[in-house]
Amino acid sequence: MAMQSQDKTVTGGFDAPVFDAQSVFRALMDAMARPGTVQPITPRASAPAPLGPVAAALALTLCDADTPVWLDAALATDGAIARWLGFHAGAPVTEDPADAAFALIGDGASLGSFDRFARGTQDYPDRSATLIVQVADLTAGPALTLTGPGIKHSTTLAPGGLPERFATLWADNHALFPRGIDMVLAAPGAVAALPRTTRIAITEN
Repeated sequence: MAMQSQDKTVTGGFDAPVFDAQSVFRALMDAMARPGTVQPITPRASAPAPLGPVAAALALTLCDADTPVWLDAALATDGAIARWLGFHAGAPVTEDPADAAFALIGDGASLGSFDRFARGTQDYPDRSATLIVQVADLTAGPALTLTGPGIKHSTTLAPGGLPERFATLWADNHALFPRGIDMVLAAPGAVAALPRTTRIAITEN
């Protein structure tokens, strides 16, 4: 079993690191430029469970030796994902979410206040964390109405697997602008982004 776990930490990286990272980065940039749109991503990486292939590909694209990463309890269980990140991206894993440039969230439903993450300062708002949150899907959850920069009028996103009070949590984050965290939602085969500039309301049925 120990050998099997070790094998998982040294396999599953990008087959073609430059090409794969560029492809994932383009999809992410499209998602950030047009918040709430669902951008397809072909899985190009596989990490130890329960880190899914899309979140894994995002981590390999964004993280490096200069970007401390925090893992939630769902991803930090046996240390395999931390070793995988270290081997493939050279990224250090921190136990303090306030020190993290990126946070990988395996269980989106457990998200609480964003206060524990770096949210930048008025002078340096870019010194904030980006959360990569795994969700079950982007179309079958509670419908959220999104408005703000990059969105013409409004758009709807329906991620499955976020806390019931997510809209309230996000409103608190948006109110800090230009400070605040940015969020990337990683679903099977697709990604969507929620920059801090985006306003969210629950869609009325």
